[in-house]
Amino acid sequence: MAASQFRMLRSSVPGVEAVVATTGHRFARHTHEQFGIGLIVSGAQKSLSGRGVVEAEAGDLITVNPNEVHDGAPIGEARSWSILYFDPAVMRGLVREVAEGGLSGSEIPRPVIRDGSLGNRFRALFSAVTGNEKRLRCEELLLSVIADTMRETAMQEEPASAPRSIIHARSLIDDDPAAEISLADLAYESGLSRFQVLRAFARATGFTPHAYLIQARVHLARRLIAGGTPLAEAAFESGFADQSHMTRAFASRYGLTPGAYARGHS
Repeated sequence: MAASQFRMLRSSVPGVEAVVATTGHRFARHTHEQFGIGLIVSGAQKSLSGRGVVEAEAGDLITVNPNEVHDGAPIGEARSWSILYFDPAVMRGLVREVAEGGLSGSEIPRPVIRDGSLGNRFRALFSAVTGNEKRLRCEELLLSVIADTMRETAMQEEPASAPRSIIHARSLIDDDPAAEISLADLAYESGLSRFQVLRAFARATGFTPHAYLIQARVHLARRLIAGGTPLAEAAFESGFADQSHMTRAFASRYGLTPGAYARGHS
């Protein structure tokens, strides 16, 4: 199997991150805080998404919404992709523009998009974001790609809401991911028994409470590192036992190590 290679490239657009990868890595279930739009360059993959199990091959666009539980495994030995991650505020602004005052949704509707023209425009956009393309050309491509990626959003149904009890339990983690939290704490917050909260939490979020806590800590670490916090300090502030623990959790979900991610923001 080819060795995994993940690289974070410098982006010319604030609030947008660019990553390229060639890997046979099988990702466990995880989430991102950002929107992701990528292109499979070679090979193929199968993945769980919030919109079902899907397969994507070379030339297909792949997408992910913030906090959408997903995984990914190669079909064959490995696959390669390039992907742009958009901060939610950036994406909301772009969607408002392309909606032209009409109904605008909050999610990318399709996890895999098979459209050769859109794929070619995304390839050009990725090059523009990571290269020295003129600003006007980059803006044109950005709006064009977002418009077609979000094209069916208005027709989508809103996802089912989590039970209020689990919203309270989840907020206990989200409000302070670095804190030590027990299942009893979550049960008390939600008004359920420990077993009830364990079962309901997994059903509502796709994660066990512990897995959700680790994911929340990874998200916090990512924000701290992007803001320039030293790695050891980021590990401590996000609740990891040490830097190596943070590195394992970070890399298993994003492919990139915290160090590589930090260099991409330097």
